[in-house]
Amino acid sequence: MKRVSQYSKLQLYALFTLRVFIGWYFLYEGLAKVFTPNWSAYGYLIDSKGFFAPFFLQLAENPAMLSAVNFINTWGLTLVGLSLILGLFTKAGYMGAILFLLMFYLSHPPLLYAAYILPTEGSYLWIDKNLIMLVAVLVLMLFPTSRIIGFDSLLTRKKHELS
Repeated sequence: MKRVSQYSKLQLYALFTLRVFIGWYFLYEGLAKVFTPNWSAYGYLIDSKGFFAPFFLQLAENPAMLSAVNFINTWGLTLVGLSLILGLFTKAGYMGAILFLLMFYLSHPPLLYAAYILPTEGSYLWIDKNLIMLVAVLVLMLFPTSRIIGFDSLLTRKKHELS
């Protein structure tokens, strides 16, 4: 782990800002689902394309699995967002973010001639915002800024004081 003195203030605040912005994205997506009555991932799942589409279709067609997916999606996105914004339990937050982004990417891969029912934000070939954000989260994992700016710094301090 790098020490605080090895980051310039600009580097530290840039990484912190990136973490908070990605956290905001997850928190907003989660809360939008929490506050939307009868929200379901069904439409998104049945719109899946690519190699993993059969897996996502099975999730959509099984009521118990769909219920679990809806719960995990709603509250998982919310918790990942809070984790990243607060800098609390960020290792778990980063892993959750990676899993969500990987699932979103595999469900709706940006393939040539793939036509989705749901509108997309642009025309992509292999690399979309989910993959870009996934790589950004991987970069953030390499620079543990939450141990400097975030509640993880309090946990790290407490752990060192006890040992």
